[in-house]
Amino acid sequence: MSHATPSTDDSLFWRVAPVIFVLFWAGGYSFAKLGLPHIKPMTLLAMRYALAVLVLLPVLLVHRPVWPQGARHWGVVAVSGFLIQCMYFGASYFALERGMNAGTTALIMALQPILVATLAPLIGAARGSALLWLGLLLGLLGVVIVILGGKTLGASPWLAVMFAVIGLLSITGATLFEKWHGMRTDPVVGGVVQYSVGFAVMAPVALYLGIGAIDWGTELAISLAYLVLANSIVSISLFVGLVQRGDATRISSLLYLVPPLAMVVAWFILGETMTPVAMLGMVVCITGVWLVNRATRAG
Repeated sequence: MSHATPSTDDSLFWRVAPVIFVLFWAGGYSFAKLGLPHIKPMTLLAMRYALAVLVLLPVLLVHRPVWPQGARHWGVVAVSGFLIQCMYFGASYFALERGMNAGTTALIMALQPILVATLAPLIGAARGSALLWLGLLLGLLGVVIVILGGKTLGASPWLAVMFAVIGLLSITGATLFEKWHGMRTDPVVGGVVQYSVGFAVMAPVALYLGIGAIDWGTELAISLAYLVLANSIVSISLFVGLVQRGDATRISSLLYLVPPLAMVVAWFILGETMTPVAMLGMVVCITGVWLVNRATRAG
C-alpha cells in the first residue's frame, strides 16, 4: 500500500541536504578563482549564465511552472537578478581577480545575514534586538582583523576590499528588496529569468571591457562545470527544496560554517593559507554570524 510518508532514503537525503548545500556554496569562491587566471571575470560570468540558462531550459519545458504575474512581479525578479547575478557576483569575481583570498571573500560575504537581520527592521520585515547588533559588531570586527592580518588581499588590497564590500551590499540589498515585496516566484522560472538578466548585462560588459584571451584547459573547464552545475543548479535546487520542506532554518544554522569551509577548500584547491591573526578574525566574525542566527531563530 502506498503512503505519502517519504522513504527512509528520502528522509536521509533531506537531513544531509543542508550540509551538501553549504559545502557546494562554500566551494564556489575557490572554483571561481580557479578559473579567473584563464579568463576575465565578466567573460566567465557571461559564460556561466549562458550555460545555466541552457541547462534550465529543458527543465522549464518539462516543469511547466507558473510565470510571474504582472509587470511588477517581473520587475522584482529582474531587479533581484541584477543585484545578485551582476552586482554581487561581478564584484565578488573582481575581488578574487584582484588577489583577495577565497576564504577572505567568503568571510566578508558571510556578513550578509547579519546586515539583513539588523537592517530588516528598517523596512518593517523584522524586529531588531541587542543580540543582533552585538553580532553585527563582532562580524565587522572580525573582518577588520582579517584585513589587518594581511596576506589575504593580494596586490591591490583596498581595491579588492572595495569590490567585496560592493558585493556584500548588493546581496544584502537584493535580500531586503525581496523581503520588502514578498513575492513568491517558481525557482526554475526565477533561475532562468535571473540568469538571463545576468547574461544580458554581463555579455555587453565583457565585450566593452574586452573578452581577452581565453586559456581553454582543464582548470577553466572544471571551474565552469562547478559554477554552473554545483552553484547555479544543484545549490539553488537544494535550497528551494529545503525551503519548501520548511527546513530553511537548518541552512541558516550552518551558514556560519561557509567561511571556514571556503578556507579549507581554498587550501585544498588553490594552496591558500591564512595568518594566525586572520584566523582569529575569522573566529570572531563567525561568532557574530552565529549570534545573529541564534537571535533570528529565537525571534
